[in-house]
Order: sequence, then C-alpha cells, then structure tokens
Amino acid sequence: MKSRNILLKKSRIYLILNRKNKNSRSLEKIFSDLCCGGVDLIQLRDKGSAKKDVLSFSLKLSKYLDSSKTLFIINDYADVALLAKADGVHLGQDDLSVKKARKILGRDKIIGVSCHTLKQAVNAQKDGADYIGIGPVYPTPTKPMYKAIGLSVLRRLKGRIKIPYFAIGDIHSGNIKDIAASGARRIAVCRAILKAKNPKLEAKRLNRLLIK
Repeated sequence: MKSRNILLKKSRIYLILNRKNKNSRSLEKIFSDLCCGGVDLIQLRDKGSAKKDVLSFSLKLSKYLDSSKTLFIINDYADVALLAKADGVHLGQDDLSVKKARKILGRDKIIGVSCHTLKQAVNAQKDGADYIGIGPVYPTPTKPMYKAIGLSVLRRLKGRIKIPYFAIGDIHSGNIKDIAASGARRIAVCRAILKAKNPKLEAKRLNRLLIK
C-alpha cells in the first residue's frame, strides 16, 4: 500500500494529462511510460467526457500505478477517484469543497486545490487540503481565463504555506530556474513534458533543474 502523504512530500514533478488533446490510446502509452520515469504525480483531466467514461478510463489508468510510487489524481470528481482507486482528487475554486470531498474519500486519500491568490492558498490549507496548485505563474493557453500571477505570489507563499504547493502555468526548462529562485520546489506541467521529443528524459531534466 502506498504511503501517499510521504510520497506527496517527496514529490517535485506533477504531470497533467488533458484527455481532450489526446486520444485514449496515446494517453495510456504516455501514462505507462512516465509513471516510473521522473514524474511523481499524474492527474487525469477530462472535462469533455461523461462521468461514466471518465470512470472507465480512470480504472484502466490506475492499473499502471498499482505497484509504482507515482500518485494518480483525478480532476474534479471525488466519487470517480474513490471508485477508480485513485490516490486522490484535484479541485478547482468552484468545485466541491475540501470538507465534502474528504467525506467521500476519507483521510487516506489526497486532496489538492487550485489557487490563484495567497488568500485562496491560505484558505485551502486551513480547510485541510493536502497540497495546492498555484498559478498560472505565466500566461498559458491551458487556462486562458486566468490572469498570470507572476513570481511575486510564489515568493509570498514561502513561510505561509506549510503543505506542498506546485507552481503551474507555462513552466518549462527556460524559466524553471526563476521558479526555483522564488522559493517553489515543485511544479505542475503539461506541454513541457508532453510535447518533448522524449517525455521521460524531459521530466528527469526538469527535476534536475528544479533542485539546482
């Protein structure tokens, strides 16, 4: 059985897989390649499918991680995370509350929350979130509705947020040193890894750059 909170504290690289942009076969291939290759958490993000289809696909993906140390997170759906035997759920500001998600998942599962301000991050920590995704640090087509928060918010989190937090928003090898200099030691990415010629090697490269 995974020690989820221990693995979470040790984590650095969080990969978000958006099913909208990939067919299920390629997602499964990416998932199997990266689950033991430099990625500590993998989130399935599927906004366009019916919930039953999200569950069906999640059940397939969770099998890859049965014996790995990579955490599997479901976006939005706490009930799907529970039924798929995922390691946890990731919630947005307008999604289910941490308290309600905890009632569904129990204490053993991980709950993450997307935050865009210091106040939201503090509230998520107070509400019992296990980790925070903070951003977008830079403008990103993945979240065009949100204004970039820049590095200043990351600097303000240091010392205030005790739970793990992942900087997110167009982070790649060209700006990761600025992210690290701001105090962040964890990142969540999508395109930086998925569009690389060798996703596994790029994940490991980002990890090395983050801790230099």
